Amino acid sequence: MQASLQAENLTKQYPGFLLDHVSFTLPKGSIMGLIGENGAGKSTTIKAILDLIHADAGTVTFWGQTLSSSPPLKEDIGVVFDGINFYETLTPAKVGKISAAAYRQWDDKLYRDYLTRFGLPLDKEIKSFSKGMKTKLCIAVALSHHPKLLILDEATSGLDPVIRDDILDVFLDFVQDEEHSILMSSHISTDLEKIADYITFIHQGKVLFCKSKDELRYQYGVVRCGGEQFQAIASEDVLVWRKEDYQYSVLVADKDAAKRRYPNAVVDDATIDDILVLYVKGAQKK
Repeated sequence: MQASLQAENLTKQYPGFLLDHVSFTLPKGSIMGLIGENGAGKSTTIKAILDLIHADAGTVTFWGQTLSSSPPLKEDIGVVFDGINFYETLTPAKVGKISAAAYRQWDDKLYRDYLTRFGLPLDKEIKSFSKGMKTKLCIAVALSHHPKLLILDEATSGLDPVIRDDILDVFLDFVQDEEHSILMSSHISTDLEKIADYITFIHQGKVLFCKSKDELRYQYGVVRCGGEQFQAIASEDVLVWRKEDYQYSVLVADKDAAKRRYPNAVVDDATIDDILVLYVKGAQKK
């Protein structure tokens, strides 16, 4: 498995917060969703990966190389943050001219094709754009210097479902050749359920797991039961549990086995939201 991006033991200490030895691998040709509650460390991880902040420890490699040892790698990485990266008095046409000077691989025809696809006018100032239009502009720029890797930090947050769906289709097109990859931080679990191949969950600065989305969606389950049934569940079957108003919710790694072992309990499929909430608000020891 060839990696587009590999983070190993990435660590950063701030007053009141520690990014604690974060490690994960993004295989080439895949999309990884980075999830976690607000303040979990997603944005800090992305900034450390991009060398926008200096990590206290750890290494990050892109296709086996570090940014410091091979600065031209930056040409192969497209980045989109939550918010516009350009002066709002500029127009998309002027943004294109600036980008052409910044990137050796800049493709103006591709850029204008994306502007047309996204319905963005060439000569209107960015300040007149809606949030969705500004996001589409940033994505058009990121894609138009032919990156091999896209890194997206909450790029679809605050957008309406129709615009988000259009953008997700662009991302799926991007990875179709199995040479391109995407690391996508998002709190919108439905977006990740649609396009992600892997999910990395960061909680309080630590990676709790990095698993394939299919394993989480099709093998994990949530056992819903009363107190008596909860006491009968073997502790080794429990990943995390939570006491709610009238029932217990128990996350299990094998929902089919749970259905056989506990026939009197309801065993539901686990959504990414279910998994996130149970890990954040639940307990890991029974």
